[in-house]
Amino acid sequence: MELKTALLKMAGTSGLKLVQVRGEEFVYKEKTYQTNDLILETPISGTVYGTVLNYKGELELLGDAVHEPPYKKTPAAPVLYIKPANTISGHGMLIPLPEGVEELQAGAALGIVIGKKAVRIKEEEALEYVAGYTVVNDVSIPYSSVYRPPIMQKCRDGFCPAGPWIAAREDVENPDALSIRVFVNEVLQQETTTANLIRPVSKLIADVTEFMTLEEGDILLAGVSENPPRLKDGDTVKISIESVGSLQNRVAKEEEWMVQL
Repeated sequence: MELKTALLKMAGTSGLKLVQVRGEEFVYKEKTYQTNDLILETPISGTVYGTVLNYKGELELLGDAVHEPPYKKTPAAPVLYIKPANTISGHGMLIPLPEGVEELQAGAALGIVIGKKAVRIKEEEALEYVAGYTVVNDVSIPYSSVYRPPIMQKCRDGFCPAGPWIAAREDVENPDALSIRVFVNEVLQQETTTANLIRPVSKLIADVTEFMTLEEGDILLAGVSENPPRLKDGDTVKISIESVGSLQNRVAKEEEWMVQL
């Protein structure tokens, strides 16, 4: 497997580091590390914008409900939400299971890292504004409504692990044809592909920047596929995205999670 370049944040160090990556290992200061053995700081720093209803299967599951009030039709523009700063964590860090909650929902998402200010970008030039890609777990407490912003379910502390690095744009040949696999306790629970996106990466960037500026460092999530796996206390979840990397975290009750703060 060929070496690629990536940016990551080593715990206890300052700033992002340029490393050489091969599979799930990387070289830093001439020493090789296995990512599954480490806790890494998140490499992202900007605002994280999530996207719902951007996978064909996700929209199909709604059936006729999408044509009922309040909207009565499929979305004409991207449906966005924000994962605020309190949700962000890194590879190997714990995902907190809130008191009184029995299970969480994993949210495997391709994170599109913006490389420069993007305003009203044309679809054919959109990738020129991408610095790279990262793996994001858009964790949430399971919910049913797609019309009411699920802030209490999606914006909890630690509900957005991201990493382990930012893979360079040049090393991801086609962001619209990447396989995504989710393992829970090393068992494959979900397999999908960005080929199923309703709005491919370039169109998503173009449509979002038509009404909203994306700044350098911001992360736009391509979306979460239908039927995301459920997670319980003690489960280890690993999300692997082809050509990007693998992000691994363990679910723990809040009292254990607070110890790592």
